[in-house]
Amino acid sequence: MSEAGFEYRTYTGKKIAMMGAGIIICLISFILDIMIGSSNLSLSSVFTSLFNSSEADSLTNVIIWKLRLPTAVMGILVGASLGLSGAAMQTILNNPLASPYTLGISAGAGVGASIALLTGLGSLAVLGSFLIPLSAFVFAFLACLGIYLISKIKRFTPETMVLSGIGMVFFFQALQSFLQYTASPEALQSIVFWTFGSLQKANWTNIPIIAVVFLIVFVIVYTHAWKLTAMKLGDEKAKALGIDVERLRMVMFIMISLLTATAVAFVGSIGFIGIVGPHIARILLGEDQRYYLPMSSICGAAILSIASVATKLVVPGAVFPIGILTSMIGVPFFFILIIKKKR
Repeated sequence: MSEAGFEYRTYTGKKIAMMGAGIIICLISFILDIMIGSSNLSLSSVFTSLFNSSEADSLTNVIIWKLRLPTAVMGILVGASLGLSGAAMQTILNNPLASPYTLGISAGAGVGASIALLTGLGSLAVLGSFLIPLSAFVFAFLACLGIYLISKIKRFTPETMVLSGIGMVFFFQALQSFLQYTASPEALQSIVFWTFGSLQKANWTNIPIIAVVFLIVFVIVYTHAWKLTAMKLGDEKAKALGIDVERLRMVMFIMISLLTATAVAFVGSIGFIGIVGPHIARILLGEDQRYYLPMSSICGAAILSIASVATKLVVPGAVFPIGILTSMIGVPFFFILIIKKKR
């Protein structure tokens, strides 16, 4: 084997090993998320229920399969979705501060959910449980559509997309404030709780939806990995390599929008995972998109899963809203990124 070949194998081996370590962290956090709660479970009882449920007692099976396992799986899926969305968005916009949260997509979902709660759609006997996430999805996608249409005028330049996203944040925050002002006390309570973000809405009906959308979007985004890596050299150099930059940016934004809208529709507004996850992946593996994209998903999944465990420890016997915790952690991280970018 040539020296160059050996160095390349070492290079790829280190990156794959790093991703493997991230997956192990996800698995550990995943198991802890199932074990920890108002009634703590032993590791042996968790494994017995997961792999040989007939040998476990019925109460343990109910706690794990109907309550904790859906939440734990949802944490992994949503974290991976937001991590991937943030990584792809930061790449196409060439901005480390870009994410679904900072570009108004999450704010749009919040308005959609608020309208459904305010009009009582969620309390309908037929399909009521689906109408709130459906409304959230529609408005999240409307936010994306607004950014898309405005950016199309300027041929999808990063600056236009970022500024359009900031405009969407203010627009949907104003709508959200208006809805909260006009809501009844009962509806207001539901709206505020939804905007906090929570994995407790997870169930075996909505998990497959997020899983399928994530897998489809991941495959599509990953097939463009080398083009996205070339985009980091700048639009002009990417065009010189034969890449249709505007079209690539448009396709990636549509995929990101679909994934983000699906994720936040079911769990509410969970901020900064799309910033923190990709940034950690960038520090660990660099910006070769072949490794950066999956590592961002792994980091996002690990962070949200760990946060899910932490929410159960903040207030013993109760579940602290996960969106509050991720924002408390993410805001200082966001300021650090701004300071570093200024330097």
